[in-house]
Amino acid sequence: MSKFSKDKLIHPYLDVDLEYYDLSVENRDATEDQVTIDAANAIKKHGVGVKCATITPDEARVEEFKLKKMWKSPNGTIRNILGGVIFREPIICKNVPRLVPGWTKPIIVGRHAFGDQYRATDFKFPGKGKLTMKFVGEDGKEIEYDVFDAPSAGVAMGMYNLDQIEE
Repeated sequence: MSKFSKDKLIHPYLDVDLEYYDLSVENRDATEDQVTIDAANAIKKHGVGVKCATITPDEARVEEFKLKKMWKSPNGTIRNILGGVIFREPIICKNVPRLVPGWTKPIIVGRHAFGDQYRATDFKFPGKGKLTMKFVGEDGKEIEYDVFDAPSAGVAMGMYNLDQIEE
């Protein structure tokens, strides 16, 4: 699809060198996800990027594709490197019908682009126990919170963000 798009929709109309980054789950695995970092840095450098759908592997996909590990979301990696807000805007073509024909103006979505669930750390815990969250400051001062007294095995996730990003 990418080759078709470039050959039919871009190159006939624009004389521009395109940088291409293979964000397939297999290539992300082969490059230890460096290709995603390289793609994000290219977007940052050029101020623009178009990304197709990608796979964020779960346990089944790790097994299916025989991946080295469960890589984090490539969308989250890109957002984190860009460190701001991502605006999603549809690319409208006259010959591609809209899902809602009456819409005459596209909906543009601004999305927060740092931290949050895409950079979260998640894990399984094996049985009954106490789930805590701890922060250790540069000065060595610790802040710890009791999160949950787990009666059995389960899953947990820790997320973060920065005040300067939220403001």
